Amino acid sequence: MTTPPLLGMRGIVKRYPGVLALDDVNFSLSAGEVHCLVGENGAGKSTLMKILAGAIGKNAGEILIEGRRVEIGTPAASQSLGIGMIYQDFKLVPALTVAENILLGSEPTIPGLPFIDRKAMESTARGALRQLGEEIDVSAIVGDLSVAQRQTVEIAKAISRKVRILALDEPTTSLTEHEIQNLFGVIRRLKAEGVGIIYISHRLEEVFEIGDRVTVLRDGKMVETRAVAEVDRRQLIRWMVGRELENEFPGVHLQRGDETLRLEHVTGGRLKDITLSLHRGEILGLAGLVGAGRSEVARLIFGADRKESGSIFLDGCEINPRSPREAIDLGIGLLTEDRNRYGLIAEMNVRENITLSNLRDLLTGPFISGSKEKGAAMAFVDQLRIKAPSLEVRVESLSGGNRQKVVLARWLHTRSKVLVFDEPTAGIDVGAKYEIYTLVNRLAAEGTGIVMISSDLLELLGMSDRIVVMCEGRVSGELTRSEATQERIMTLATSFRRVGEMPNN
Repeated sequence: MTTPPLLGMRGIVKRYPGVLALDDVNFSLSAGEVHCLVGENGAGKSTLMKILAGAIGKNAGEILIEGRRVEIGTPAASQSLGIGMIYQDFKLVPALTVAENILLGSEPTIPGLPFIDRKAMESTARGALRQLGEEIDVSAIVGDLSVAQRQTVEIAKAISRKVRILALDEPTTSLTEHEIQNLFGVIRRLKAEGVGIIYISHRLEEVFEIGDRVTVLRDGKMVETRAVAEVDRRQLIRWMVGRELENEFPGVHLQRGDETLRLEHVTGGRLKDITLSLHRGEILGLAGLVGAGRSEVARLIFGADRKESGSIFLDGCEINPRSPREAIDLGIGLLTEDRNRYGLIAEMNVRENITLSNLRDLLTGPFISGSKEKGAAMAFVDQLRIKAPSLEVRVESLSGGNRQKVVLARWLHTRSKVLVFDEPTAGIDVGAKYEIYTLVNRLAAEGTGIVMISSDLLELLGMSDRIVVMCEGRVSGELTRSEATQERIMTLATSFRRVGEMPNN
């Protein structure tokens, strides 16, 4: 008799007004298996996992655990079946501590008393973090943590419970390579213990490193399920996008123009003596490990942080933006690393988020013209191929890639001289990445100076004209396009060197 799979999802259908999000999708998971789920943004991956997690209901189909049909109507019902879910968007309470978030809903109590046993709670939280190779202070407030640390807390929260099925939706988006390998170690240990792992990622190299099987979704339908050993990267991309992509990067690099932005000996916060320049029409890559100071450079340029000393020049004139509003007025835009926390206003709709930073162009007399605003927003929705039922839906209802396109549309609407992209393709599928790369190249061709911050070295190597590497709040080296390799970048990123000193490899 054949043993039924640990999880079976058969004929799953999910409808929204005007949208068929899932169309007769089948998915299975065996005990001790890592089954990767891939597809473009909006393909239905997260929707399928939300049904499994009890966050949303299905319209048709059935879910089976070890061959037994179950109904999962609430997150509590999902958890009671041993299902753990790590969403792409953090589900943490910023005002609570790390320990309180990890044990939220399952806090230990003092025997015989109706009070939380804080020592036991913090001890359990430390143990969960230790499994990930992390030593985050469990009494720290989650809202004060970095993106990478908050992602780690989210993972620890899931593995602190005895899960039989663990679904991870883009868990490595904000993790360093060391942190990713720690996570993979945890996954392999859980797999050896018989836990079934569903792994959603746009980083296809991770599929080949950690996956046993892979299922591809496109436009809400299942395209293919295969053993990972039977497919290659090019085949996966073709299934995901429904067409052949000859290259993952457009590869258009034009001659740069005059210098547009310059930082001279800038110090502030964690940054020490930063000197770098950016030219019109240039894509300047900014590399370094998490915590190296890359995002701090972006915040300083954008007026979100203040410098203590040094100078910033824009088109030869010294500037000192004291707020993001001043930076925007000067012609500087920032696509923030954490688009959900800082890049978008979740309660606003798509139209409002696109036009928010440049309402002056939409005025008719003292009032905003509704027709101008709608026309401007619709033009960018069409240009960037943003998938949204209408301009009036709340932006939080969109997939991760489409939210990023909304942020990009806002800055395109401001016609900025300098655009800083902080992790611009994090959590975005390969097809949408190509579209964004093409747009970045187009902006550069039109004379915009681009600073691209990315933890994806292949992305930096494929897109940058020059790469500045940071380590411990300093510039540790600069590489031309012909000099740059992954090995050289990592050497500079992991051991501080004087500007201009090159590794011997």
